[in-house]
Amino acid sequence: MHIQRVVLNSRPGKNGEPTPEHFRLEETSLVSDLNDGEVIVRTLYLSVDPYMRCRLNEDSGSDYLAPWQLSECLDGGGIGVVETSHCSTCSEGDVVTSFNWPWQTHAIMKGSGLQKVDLQLTDGHLSYFLGAVGMPGLTALLGVREKGHVTKGANQTMVVSGAAGACGSLAGQIGRLDGCVRVVGICGSDEKCKVLVEDLSFSAAINYRKEDVSAQLKKSCPDGIDVYFDNVGGAISDTVLAQMNKGSHVILCGQISQYNKDVPYPPPLSEKTQEILQSQNITRERFLVLDYMNKSEAALFELSQMIKSSQIKVLETVVNGIENMGVAFCSMMKGSNIGKQIVKISE
Repeated sequence: MHIQRVVLNSRPGKNGEPTPEHFRLEETSLVSDLNDGEVIVRTLYLSVDPYMRCRLNEDSGSDYLAPWQLSECLDGGGIGVVETSHCSTCSEGDVVTSFNWPWQTHAIMKGSGLQKVDLQLTDGHLSYFLGAVGMPGLTALLGVREKGHVTKGANQTMVVSGAAGACGSLAGQIGRLDGCVRVVGICGSDEKCKVLVEDLSFSAAINYRKEDVSAQLKKSCPDGIDVYFDNVGGAISDTVLAQMNKGSHVILCGQISQYNKDVPYPPPLSEKTQEILQSQNITRERFLVLDYMNKSEAALFELSQMIKSSQIKVLETVVNGIENMGVAFCSMMKGSNIGKQIVKISE
């Protein structure tokens, strides 16, 4: 069987910006002899996510993410359908997902590493298993619940950076549903601001590329900030932290503004920001969703219910074709996507 796959062509270097040239499309063939426990899957959708940036480095700087290897097939979140099975737990026609799905049009995988999905959870929107009813959804819901300390009736204000991304767009909606009276999003375009306010019911949105973030925060958060869902780090986060109330909480989810720089994760804070954290008694703890996987099943079910009842709206940017994996990844890293960036590989 002839297939296409995407391999790592070259590395951008720790301080470099990834470009589509760092990825290479190859034609190859798949041996159809399966060992016991193996299946052939046809890929339906693949995910590109900010965390993958560190896998482009020789050393990922992370104890739970292995670096991608030169000229080797890349992998990440994926979903597909079983076409041939030599595995007792997988049948032909099963729709399955994995966090380590190869960037290939078809692949041979161990059935034990695949999770069968319940199609009813997303009413047939299969790509949602890579977004709102997958890792980004879990990160948003469990991040807000475990680290946000949102209390109904407490008149809290939440700010979300990277607010139009896969995770931020969900986190803001969950904060509102859980009881925040104000939810303000920070993002990088007027179009995104419009979507946040008009489609996702954020109280306000700030375009950091055009507006004075500090002044706009003062205007839209007159009672200060109680909860900050941080996807970006850097200067934007320093600005938010300066307006946080005593005893407030930072959900440290990501630091995408720093991912093309050779700094540890989470990147160190300036002395001024550290002083604010201490004097205001702000808790800022790293949130890693993998530490909460015992809660994932119940959380995914809750996310699916929120979506089905239209309490949460799901945003996606879908690109077609495995040949566009590199383009989609680089576009997402620059913030060109609204909601979850997905690549559709086959029908």
